[in-house]
Amino acid sequence: MTSLSRRRVVGSLAALAFGPAAAHVMAQPPTSFPTRPVTLWVPWPAGGATDLTMRVLAELASRQLGQKVLIENRAGAGGTLVMPVLQQAAPDGYTIAQLPQPVFRAPHVQKLLWDPIRDTTPILQLTGVTFGIVVTAGSPFKSLDDLFAFAKAHPGELTVATNGAGTTPHVVMDELFDKRGLSYTHVPYKGTAEQMIAVSAGQVMVGVNSNGFAPFVDGGKLRLLVTFGEHRTRRWPQVPTLKELGHGIVAMSPYGLAAPRGTPSAVIKVLHDAFKAALLDPAHIAELAKYDQEPAYLGSEDYGRVMKDTFAAERRVVERLGLAKAAQ
Repeated sequence: MTSLSRRRVVGSLAALAFGPAAAHVMAQPPTSFPTRPVTLWVPWPAGGATDLTMRVLAELASRQLGQKVLIENRAGAGGTLVMPVLQQAAPDGYTIAQLPQPVFRAPHVQKLLWDPIRDTTPILQLTGVTFGIVVTAGSPFKSLDDLFAFAKAHPGELTVATNGAGTTPHVVMDELFDKRGLSYTHVPYKGTAEQMIAVSAGQVMVGVNSNGFAPFVDGGKLRLLVTFGEHRTRRWPQVPTLKELGHGIVAMSPYGLAAPRGTPSAVIKVLHDAFKAALLDPAHIAELAKYDQEPAYLGSEDYGRVMKDTFAAERRVVERLGLAKAAQ
């Protein structure tokens, strides 16, 4: 009997041994991923800067995957509401989410049922954001020191809007004011667009958020007082950073994509490759540039290490600022 004949006999016997179902499975080629649309959860409202850039990213990734990437928005709780989605989703690659910085901070602030390291599988890091403090164009506040002076003269009267309790803007403002023994009234919003409209209309005195303020600043509706990056931005080179003003704070909040815990590595690779190509596509880079963002790509393994480092660093920040609540 030839080797080919022996292989045929062995294959037939194996199929018979495991029954008709096994024979059918053995006769089928491996199923490729994806075979249906992928849902990408974004933890911010539709229409904000991050949402808009993620929609461009999703459209470009759809072309790579051969299946639609559908955006679902789940705003609130400072950007952390995607974590329960990932925790409960099947680890099959069809449910993924953007992971913003607050998901690494929130578990240190309050007791939660989810863990951003335990319950996720990293796909890739995408980019970071430009944070800044803005006031309406007609505001008497021309600098950060003006805010401190007002807060000192009028304790608790300064109203400051952020995109939620425990977010990076909120934590940075708390640190700046606590160091000086000053207070302000925190006004949380679910999204950047809603918040910037409120600041522009004078409903709140100060806004702190990511680069979704860019169109309002460029359009002359808002004045940018300071940014949080390592260096001044190319877009607003006249605006100083917190670091150069001597406050010792740099905050860029890099973010990426993750899948549920246990998602197969082969599926993660397909998602990684598609979203990396989308990230670096000129159309996406141009969309990021509208908000003074640039790609900050990291692969799955490197992003996983950064996630763990960020989780540990956020614990130290929470402990230093005394933000932790009772565990019960």
